[in-house]
Amino acid sequence: MNLDELNELDFGNIGVWPWPVKIVLILLVCTLLSVAFYYVDTQEQLLQLERAEKEEATLRKDFEQKQAKAASLDKYKQQLEEMKQSFGAMLRQLPNKTEVAELLVDVSQTGLAAGLEFELFQPAGEVPKEFYAELPIKLKVHGGFHEFGEFISGLAALPRIVTIHDVRIQPVNIGAISGKRGDSRNQKLILEATAKTYRYLEEGGE
Repeated sequence: MNLDELNELDFGNIGVWPWPVKIVLILLVCTLLSVAFYYVDTQEQLLQLERAEKEEATLRKDFEQKQAKAASLDKYKQQLEEMKQSFGAMLRQLPNKTEVAELLVDVSQTGLAAGLEFELFQPAGEVPKEFYAELPIKLKVHGGFHEFGEFISGLAALPRIVTIHDVRIQPVNIGAISGKRGDSRNQKLILEATAKTYRYLEEGGE
């Protein structure tokens, strides 16, 4: 079959076409249908497969994280128990309402034992927090660096928690300082600070 015969084909009467032409036409139609089927159905399936693979990767990662947590569950339980014990030990360091007066005496006695002279020892009102209350004590004492250090160390050694805030140290008489300087270690100083102790608030806020 030559080119002239192809030009003479009647598209209105395909049935009389030669078989080689019919076969080529059938193959062409099948190819077009396959391409159309790919874009209509197969491509959508491929996109669904891609989404499923991404979801699988996300679920796998989530599973691995949860598996790691499950494997560490006993360790977490042990850490939680240790935290509870540590928290309980800290609570035991907070005095209850009846022990506050005794603690104030301990703070005062610690300063006197260190050789300090108290000019001011003024407990202020409680400051309620979530489960405890702060008890500030305004202090003004006379002494030297050595006595101050001994006092702070003594407070840290008390069985109850006592912290020091807003510390200010200055010479006893600033106006009396002359050009001749003595040994600063033996110089009398004034320490002003706020000592804070803490009381556990039992249920009911008392």
